[in-house]
Amino acid sequence: MEDLKKLDFKEISHVIENLKEPAYRVKQIYEWIHIKHISDFKEMNNVPSELKKKLAKEYYISGLKEVMFKESPIDGTRKYLFKLDDGNIIESVFMRYKHGNSVCISSQVGCRMGCTFCASTLGGLVRNLTNAEMLAQVYSIGRSVGERISNIVIMGVGEPMDNYENIVSFVHMISDIHGLNISQRNITISTCGIVPQIKKLADEKLSVTLALSLHAPDNITRKRLMPVAEIYDINEVLDACSYYFKKTGRRVSFEYALVAGVNDSKQEAYKLIKLIKNQKAHVNLIPVNPIEERQYRQSDKKKAEDFKNLLLKAGINTTIRREMGRDIDGACGQLRRHYEDGII
Repeated sequence: MEDLKKLDFKEISHVIENLKEPAYRVKQIYEWIHIKHISDFKEMNNVPSELKKKLAKEYYISGLKEVMFKESPIDGTRKYLFKLDDGNIIESVFMRYKHGNSVCISSQVGCRMGCTFCASTLGGLVRNLTNAEMLAQVYSIGRSVGERISNIVIMGVGEPMDNYENIVSFVHMISDIHGLNISQRNITISTCGIVPQIKKLADEKLSVTLALSLHAPDNITRKRLMPVAEIYDINEVLDACSYYFKKTGRRVSFEYALVAGVNDSKQEAYKLIKLIKNQKAHVNLIPVNPIEERQYRQSDKKKAEDFKNLLLKAGINTTIRREMGRDIDGACGQLRRHYEDGII
């Protein structure tokens, strides 16, 4: 059987047409799934029982089971654990900002990229998430908090560009006028730097923001932190980012996790300035979220401010990301790992 939630509006139109049902049923069914977020055909109370029976013979509607969430008393950030239909556990984050509610969703169960500062990679990759499973994270959190979600960051567990087709489908469906209609300009897709997929995304004619996990000003340091740097040279990655800007007109965000004694010195800041001074980009400095399996420590606040100020003086738009959810296992993959290890 096929998951009906995976099908976009046009695809559901074909299903209804093949069943020789009137066209207005398409909008009804799509809204039940993507606006009212039901997971059982029986809940479609304005759809004839015969049609529901026909659909149930060939399709099901996937869902997520909320295992738990932790809410920060400091800033109201919520970290969710969800169970998929096959029993795998994924995590998502809800954050409140002045500009609106934001969710950070996972794109894979686990990750195979091996970034040494990230808890997501510790168990390796289990599988990709479907477009429906990514949609369900947004739907489930919106229903849980009872508020509209206006911004989406695909920066949770997994490498989005390693699940490319499902990511692109997700973007089209979450921004569809028949569904939640979230602006593509409010969607950010993160990547560790898979060059062919960055260029491919640039050619999709989407309006999303690309966030590159840069984390180092040179190849040697980047290889220490990110194994993907063994495949794609830092200059090759930046050329792909320039291509993305040229094709989309969308400024790229460079994510830079500050790790004490590794990439946070003034010398590294000057290297970074030289490396990206001609890029149309914004630098987002991130105090690294320590995890017990790694030895990395967070840069102190003064060092982070000094690093930021050097970039600003060089004319590079730079901010330090506000820390959210650190008191509730906020690092990507951390809550999921603690749950699976029986710690919580």
